[in-house]
Amino acid sequence: MPRFRKGSHKSEEYFGLQHRFEHWYRDNTVYFITARCRHRTPALATERAKEVFWNRFDHYTRQFGFTPFVTSLLDNHYHTLGHLERGENLGPMMQRIHGSVAKLVNDLLALGGHPRLLPFWTDTGHQNYFDGCIRDKKQCRLAFRYTFTQCRRHGLCADPSQYPHTHVTIDIDPAIRRAMQRSSFLASVPYKRYMS
Repeated sequence: MPRFRKGSHKSEEYFGLQHRFEHWYRDNTVYFITARCRHRTPALATERAKEVFWNRFDHYTRQFGFTPFVTSLLDNHYHTLGHLERGENLGPMMQRIHGSVAKLVNDLLALGGHPRLLPFWTDTGHQNYFDGCIRDKKQCRLAFRYTFTQCRRHGLCADPSQYPHTHVTIDIDPAIRRAMQRSSFLASVPYKRYMS
């Protein structure tokens, strides 16, 4: 049975009538992760900034046991779908990726005469990334397609296979087979949006 816990920056589960955002830390799980630069600032627009992102992303995903299936990087955000071996590694992995990218890209911005972006990563509710545990094959296919086609959605490239900042490490069918063999989907928790 995989280890599992939920975490939030606040102890109260609800804020008014709204459920607070939580990170889920679950072993042997397929995760969808996304993050955006503050105010949608295109801080990752240059090739040098993108090189920084890929260098740090590849380094820390290897270090913390996250195997990306597909990752897409745009000028102000990214999405990734992949398998995380140990749930407790999610927080430290994201802290290292985001901290190092923020520092190094801010250094590039400053060298170019632009103001530093502080904080660098943030979104609605002030969390600096969103993570979701994938429930089943259908949700995995949808998340893969959504991530793979980001360049088309944003008008950057009609053919996602030609966009240099979409990296497919494991194609969808082998990824799903692997997840099914390892029981890596969070099947016990239904997600209404993807239920048949």
